[in-house]
Amino acid sequence: MNMTGARRRPSHARSCKMRPVRASLVGKTTAHQETRMAAPFDEHDPYLWLEEVEGERALAWVEQRNAESQARLADAPGFTALRDDLQAILEADDRIPFVVKRGEHFYNFWQDRDHPRGLWRRTSLAEYRKARPEWEVLIDLDALNAEEGENWVWHGAHCLRPESPDAPWRHCLVSLSRGGADADVTREFDLVEKRWVEAGFYRPEAKGGLGWIDRDTVYVQTDFGEGSMTRSGYPRIVKQWRRGTPMADAETVFEAEPDDMAVGAAHDSTPGFQRDFVSRARAFYDNELYLRQADGSLTRIEVPNSAHKQVHREWLMIELREPWEVAGTTHPAGALLLADFDAFMGGERELRVLFTPTERTSLSDVTWTRRHLILNVLDDVKHRLYVLTPSEGQWQPEPLAGVPTLGSISVSAVDDEESDEVFVIVSDHLTPTTLLHGRVGEALETLKQAPALFDAEGLEVTQHFATSRDGTPIPYFQVAKRDLEPSGAHPTLLYGYGGFEVPLLPGYSPGVGRAWLSQGGVYVVANIRGGGEYGPRWHQAALREKRHKAFEDFAAVAEDLIERGVTSARRLGVQGGSNGGLLVGNMLTRYPRLFGAVVCQVPLLDMRRYHLLLAGASWMAEYGDPESDDWQFLHDVSPYHNLDPAAHYPPMLLMTSTRDDRVHPGHARKMMARMSEQGHRVLYYENIEGGHGGAADNRQRAHMQALAFTFLCQTLAEGSPEPS
Repeated sequence: MNMTGARRRPSHARSCKMRPVRASLVGKTTAHQETRMAAPFDEHDPYLWLEEVEGERALAWVEQRNAESQARLADAPGFTALRDDLQAILEADDRIPFVVKRGEHFYNFWQDRDHPRGLWRRTSLAEYRKARPEWEVLIDLDALNAEEGENWVWHGAHCLRPESPDAPWRHCLVSLSRGGADADVTREFDLVEKRWVEAGFYRPEAKGGLGWIDRDTVYVQTDFGEGSMTRSGYPRIVKQWRRGTPMADAETVFEAEPDDMAVGAAHDSTPGFQRDFVSRARAFYDNELYLRQADGSLTRIEVPNSAHKQVHREWLMIELREPWEVAGTTHPAGALLLADFDAFMGGERELRVLFTPTERTSLSDVTWTRRHLILNVLDDVKHRLYVLTPSEGQWQPEPLAGVPTLGSISVSAVDDEESDEVFVIVSDHLTPTTLLHGRVGEALETLKQAPALFDAEGLEVTQHFATSRDGTPIPYFQVAKRDLEPSGAHPTLLYGYGGFEVPLLPGYSPGVGRAWLSQGGVYVVANIRGGGEYGPRWHQAALREKRHKAFEDFAAVAEDLIERGVTSARRLGVQGGSNGGLLVGNMLTRYPRLFGAVVCQVPLLDMRRYHLLLAGASWMAEYGDPESDDWQFLHDVSPYHNLDPAAHYPPMLLMTSTRDDRVHPGHARKMMARMSEQGHRVLYYENIEGGHGGAADNRQRAHMQALAFTFLCQTLAEGSPEPS
């Protein structure tokens, strides 16, 4: 079992991230969040009232804006057929049911037309190999919602490994969210009895979670009352809680500072390597990892706070985000180092270098199996997989056999405590996803392959490089007809993100294929700075006062598409969400002449108040502190503050969710209000459920996607006035 002090990528609860349209695009808030929202930091803002998430006046305003957008988009010819088509894709019976192994069973969460909120179910490996496996349903979320009068959305399950290999898996902690918000509840479920455990572990609704230590003990980090949450709105205190006792009486393990980001604890149950760890996230890229001793004392693992830290069996693995000098040797950012954990904790500093980045390569991910370590390397945004096996103190890399050399590849261990089995998921823009299975060192078998859900005949994927303002080559992928005529007339959708060290990798997108590519459109994904395509240096090149570099990169890709004759400004649309919403918001205010349409989803747009709203304070390491001199550069990248009533902006569609308790819906609401006031062309749609993903079920996802594609077709395929 891997124990990690800082995840390679931002976690679901902390990330400011929105996937492109191929993935899915609040309402209670805590008293703590209401206080944060009410902070009158910008007294000159006439639209502060729109930050009242469930305020009567604000919701009436939302209802009116939604009605306007529905009339313009949802009532348009072809919308219903498109929405139903997209929903059918999302609910196709022959899509791959991805699984995780727990004992002899493989578990899956599944949503379809008959079960919009979903089924948690399981089957055997032999059954899973069949085209249509038989599944044993454990939790029917739709039935549970009907029984309890709730709107639960699945947030996952954490199951306790039994002490004996022959014993069945039994105890699970299931997390459920109201409407898809990050805040959720945790309840205990019995896998043997297939029922909720009466008087079992239960955590009330809050951001946080429970984690098993043993069958009668858990770690809990949650809202314990006044003063127990950080400024970012995440748990500040972690406790050890025994079964049968009130949660209020749980023993405090660690208490972080109010200005820290979050705290957590976890138990490693690996036989022979049982350990407990406490993680203190001081800021987004500043994490301390502690070993918890038997007496409850904590010993810090002395590696840079910015590094990603992982403990597996006898090994401590360190992935650097900044250079680190040890014993006279300076290891570069992006390097992967390995040490004997016990020796390191005893003061030794013998480090083995497992990976060193180059100008064109970076480490995308690492995966442990029982005896091997798999490195997933990006080489100009193309995956290369290598297996490292300790042999007489040596770690010799060998290519992982049986995987393609093109497209996006991810690897996960089936059970890293017991075997060297792996699941490998392979996909690219035009090839349906394939699930492979096997043991490291042996041939991989194809377990499942998704069907083709759009006609890719005559289409091709090409990689290009644009030159940014400072001369940096910026890669991007283009999906278009083979031998595309350079007429400048092709409707083109450009997608980007550019933040939090998150890379945008090739992947099969039936929605994009069916709604855009099949209609003759061109689809482009830009790998701009701020992301993780070339490791920490690529991300850090667009941090804080350098954020404008990401915008310059994105504009350079747009200019390259126009210069190459792929499209023209009035035929070029741009889309992004969350941090990508900040990106496309800046495209609107900085480069309006380059675009004919802007789709801006669950966005950050008000950089004056973002740190006061919900999880915003946790992102100051990424963007800066508006209450310091940082406001000088933050003002420059705040779309809400740079709207010009005299400017001629391309049409914009703003989309968000009332239940988004990560990026506050007030960003999109206020942008809509100010743009309307200034007379710009703008539409707005706010889904009542969905959290930061924008939708709580497939019908909502299909509706949101259909709105976006209909808007793009209206403004690009039919043409809009040339920006002036």
